[in-house]
Amino acid sequence: MPGEPVMLADGARSMGVELDDSQLRALVAHLDLLDEWNQRMNLTAIRDRPSQITKHILDSLSVRPYLRGDRIADVGSGAGFPGIPLAIVEPGRRFTLLESTGKKCRFLEHVRDSLGLLNLEVVQSRAESFRPEQRFDTVIARAVGPLADLARYAGALLAGDGRLLAMKGRYPADELAAKLNGWKVLAVHALAVPGLDEQRHLVELVRSHNRTT
Repeated sequence: MPGEPVMLADGARSMGVELDDSQLRALVAHLDLLDEWNQRMNLTAIRDRPSQITKHILDSLSVRPYLRGDRIADVGSGAGFPGIPLAIVEPGRRFTLLESTGKKCRFLEHVRDSLGLLNLEVVQSRAESFRPEQRFDTVIARAVGPLADLARYAGALLAGDGRLLAMKGRYPADELAAKLNGWKVLAVHALAVPGLDEQRHLVELVRSHNRTT
């Protein structure tokens, strides 16, 4: 669709992200590959392109200001959100996509190779089973379970002063009231995704002994 790059560029710009032509082509190509593979396996229930741009690409880019450091892990990456869009707009950072399902990993590898994303690694593993050679500065997860569960199974991937970021819809009051053994909530950010008339929040967790404020 001719209007896709314009919709993407305008939406990203409203969030402070300036996309060049190569980045726009790569982001659209990710969606093209998603549509192609979605005919053979269920990668997403969102099939129309405007919704894909808003709910997948722009939603992913909305967390960019909260990334910390150079080594980023996307836990339970699925179809590559938010990891692949972030890797496209942040070529100077290293992204590791963790996904336990083999078929989804093959899709992620195909997208990586097709788009030439040299800063992206795909690992087939559950978060609790993965032991990286070097821990990550930021671990991010989208559409995951309760915060306490995320901290328990993904926390070991994080460097001592790193950030654990959980992408949520509505403000997760019940989850925030639960005990987070060894972890504390540093902040809850309300995210504004252009064109999306739904709530989005990002919960930022750090280890309890971390004194960063």
